[in-house]
Amino acid sequence: MEESAQTDTMIFAHLDKVLDTLSDGIYLTDKDGTTLKVNSMYERLSGLDRDQLLGHNVRELVEKGIFNVIVNPEIVGLGKPVTRLQTNVHGRRVVLNGHPILDKSGEVVMVVTYARDITIMSQMKDQLAEQQELIEKLNINFDYMNKSKLLKHPLIYVSEAMSQVMKQLKRLAATDATMLLLGETGVGKDILVRNIYEMSGRRSQPFFKIDCSSIPENLIESELFGYASGAFSGALSKGRLGFFEMADKGTIFLDEVGELPLAMQSKLLRVLQDMEVVRVGSTQPRKVDVRIIAATNRDLLSEVQQGTFRSDLYYRLRVGVLSVPSLRERPEDIIPLLKYFLDVYCQRYRKKVSLSPQAEGVMRNYRWPGNVREMENLIMSLVITCERGIVEGTELPASMLDEPAAKETLPLFTGYLAGAGSRPLKQIMADIERKLIRDALALHGSVTKVAQLFGVNRTTIFRKLQGEDGNLPAADQAP
Repeated sequence: MEESAQTDTMIFAHLDKVLDTLSDGIYLTDKDGTTLKVNSMYERLSGLDRDQLLGHNVRELVEKGIFNVIVNPEIVGLGKPVTRLQTNVHGRRVVLNGHPILDKSGEVVMVVTYARDITIMSQMKDQLAEQQELIEKLNINFDYMNKSKLLKHPLIYVSEAMSQVMKQLKRLAATDATMLLLGETGVGKDILVRNIYEMSGRRSQPFFKIDCSSIPENLIESELFGYASGAFSGALSKGRLGFFEMADKGTIFLDEVGELPLAMQSKLLRVLQDMEVVRVGSTQPRKVDVRIIAATNRDLLSEVQQGTFRSDLYYRLRVGVLSVPSLRERPEDIIPLLKYFLDVYCQRYRKKVSLSPQAEGVMRNYRWPGNVREMENLIMSLVITCERGIVEGTELPASMLDEPAAKETLPLFTGYLAGAGSRPLKQIMADIERKLIRDALALHGSVTKVAQLFGVNRTTIFRKLQGEDGNLPAADQAP
């Protein structure tokens, strides 16, 4: 008994120090509400000094306005824990978790209350939410860049039209100029922008692609420019960064910029003119250093004339312009692209598929309204569905076969087959090859160009035409 009494005395003597080691605020009262103990963490959380509290009844403290809520009377009455939100004279908010201390008979003799700072908890919650959102946006950025490197295709071209585009691209990429890419859907503007970024001096800095057509109109301003604290219901208490602030020192790609609402166009113009953004709900401008690359498949000049696109923004964007030709404007690139995509998807799906001369002829003369994207999707589909290892012309989509050029190509092959008789396949195919080569020579006027088109050397072209006049241009006669 004596040893137990000594232990109790030691604990009581050092109780204040024990309570001060706890990370929660501690407020200890008797059953009547008189304050017995307060630890140092409670002092820090509340901003109140223990000398203001010790010996005072909690009801008295409420009357004086020291704090607005107490849990002691309710806990004594119920004999159960109670949780409440308390605000004190300094405007600090804490969550109170009060617990009864019972004697042997089950009567409440004391109340111990744990206090946690809700202000800090709210700040931490907002910070975590903001960091999570930043991580998600960075993941979007990295996902885009990784897909650009791993899934997107290199630029495949042999045409003079695309060679000129690439020369201009290289000159502009090395600068910090705002750029505008114009061209039909599917011509490869995305890939060109990736090349611009990778050739620029900002290639080690952030890159964000923003599809202006996919963000709801009521959210696009806060997405681009962020928002200030309390800007709207549900906003983070500390506000949030927008894409422009996150892309500081880097590059922003505004895809489908022609889809921006007029109100947003004026805000984008301010960024281009002053290199500063204003968050939603704020009047304080924030400086940014961002290179803007925009792209659209719309005729912006026509929209300027119609009043649906701001003329001042249009001319601000037109600092460095790249007009990307459609696939029908560079027919020399059709065969190299067909071969590339065929090789890519044969490797991906572990298949061996080729195009018949008939199918290749139809594709070469097709207008490709969806451009390179349409071609890629078609080749992927053909590789997946092909069962015999060769794609015949009759297996192509009806939309391709209905074109006049296809209707001219198909009878060529059906005529050969109908009149084949007992001729061997090798001879029939040789006749078809000669016909294709003569048609190509008539179109391009040069053996060199035809050899490049079919991916063979000049000698092969002459050999295939052996015994035929072939309508060879004089400049390309065999030596």
